[in-house]
Amino acid sequence: MAAALGCVDARRLVSAALARGDIPITGPVHVVAAGKASAGMASAFATACEFPIRAGIVIGPPHSAVAPPSFTMLESAHPVPDERSVRAANAALALVRSVPDDGTLVVLLSGGASALMALPAEGLTLEDKQHVTRLLLRAGADIHAINCVRKHLSAIKGGRLAAACAGRVVTLAISDVVGDPPGAIASGPTVADPTSFADALAVLDRAGSRAVYPEAAVRRLEAGAAAAHDETPKPGDRRLVRSTMHVVGSRVDAMRGAADAARVLGYDVHVVDEPVVDEARVCGPRIIERVPRDLVRPHCVISSGETTVTVAGPGRGGRNQELALSAVDALARRPRPTVLASVGTDGVDGPTDAAGALVDSTTAERAAVRGLEPLEYLGANDAWTFFDALGDLVRTGPTGTNVGDLQVILTTP
Repeated sequence: MAAALGCVDARRLVSAALARGDIPITGPVHVVAAGKASAGMASAFATACEFPIRAGIVIGPPHSAVAPPSFTMLESAHPVPDERSVRAANAALALVRSVPDDGTLVVLLSGGASALMALPAEGLTLEDKQHVTRLLLRAGADIHAINCVRKHLSAIKGGRLAAACAGRVVTLAISDVVGDPPGAIASGPTVADPTSFADALAVLDRAGSRAVYPEAAVRRLEAGAAAAHDETPKPGDRRLVRSTMHVVGSRVDAMRGAADAARVLGYDVHVVDEPVVDEARVCGPRIIERVPRDLVRPHCVISSGETTVTVAGPGRGGRNQELALSAVDALARRPRPTVLASVGTDGVDGPTDAAGALVDSTTAERAAVRGLEPLEYLGANDAWTFFDALGDLVRTGPTGTNVGDLQVILTTP
């Protein structure tokens, strides 16, 4: 895991991207860095940039790393936006609007920026957006669905940030979204948005129904679908012709780092290109089946992605912990000792103090000794309590990067 995180270190990724020399940046330069990796990205950019930086802000979660000198650090809120998110978004817009025609706005994006930089559209309150986000998360909506709604309730997402800039816009992004679609990373504040108000309404209909969401938010989306509000900038919009985006890091880099380290340790390595998506409790047993049963040498299986959790119980946990918990029975049936770690590369798994959890061939037996029934805890969405009792939570603290979730399975002949 340490090797994987080293490969997606924000400073390393930005420095390597700029060193390639294929990202056109000219002065004067203004910088907006937003997301869980914002401080590291800003630090690397400030070190490597050949032009004077006229102004810069770093928008990150509480207890982020220190911003580089001459940058303003703004602590914000995640995963649910609050008034700090609104202040941060207004500060970003003010900086963007100060960029001259011959200037360059550099936007450094990473996972978490959607909540950290939030500005409700006209007619909406922050509470409306907060409530919508909570309901979507609780309903198990994936990041694409959540971002579609966010863009259409926002005054800054879905290309609107870049549309407010008179100069060139260059975005460097560390992707936490499967497939690295530019419009999904941080809700795409600097790229065209192919989704519509009608798409956002469809998300609400699938994730409960319109009736359970705040009336003002539903009215906004319905009015937009009826062409009463301007859509987000679409592909070909003239306001975005000077905006380019470069993905400088993703889950692929984390898997490569883990694979290299496993080979050095003597493991045969299988890297699964197909992303791990779907419900976490479905994915746990599924990825265990990828481990060969007939082995000659120690074997390592590496996968990554982003699962979802539909919350039905009162427990505590996150998608990585739930995935691990769902694999307990499958591991107990394995003919050889096997261990699975599932970890969020940002160091945060749900509303808990853990990044994920470890589970192995002995977990079921050790749980039985303590009177812990895995299926009961899984039904209550209470993976944190289960693994905390066993001492099998993985706690890294915030890592300063974010490329989604990583799973590593080790087994021996």
